[in-house]
Amino acid sequence: MDALVWDQVVTLHGRVENELAKALQRRHGIGLSEFRALCRLSRADDGELRMQELADLIGLNQSSVSRLVARLETAGFTRRDLCANDRRGVYTVITDEGRATVENASPTYYETLSQALDDASSDPRVSGLVTALRTEAPVG
Repeated sequence: MDALVWDQVVTLHGRVENELAKALQRRHGIGLSEFRALCRLSRADDGELRMQELADLIGLNQSSVSRLVARLETAGFTRRDLCANDRRGVYTVITDEGRATVENASPTYYETLSQALDDASSDPRVSGLVTALRTEAPVG
């Protein structure tokens, strides 16, 4: 039973992620991982997170988040900063341009998410999962 439920989760996740990625790239020229990183940074205290913390929050390994942050820096969306207490610690800090990108791209993200879930709810393979997700109380 667990394997069947997990297969539904993977199918739904893949479908929704694909739609989100296409919409963000097409309308705003950013990838889904970039958008998620910027969202996490925009909600963080002082707009900054340690690189490892950002990796954990968006589900990437250290190497992938380093490449992601390099792309964000090149685009002017973030900058790096050293930890004052631990010179080995590296933070990534969102810039005003990064905040503006989150603000501009968020409506696209939320509209696409809702539409992708609406579309998936008509597919009998995942409709029960969509219904369950939408009726559960939000976490945190």
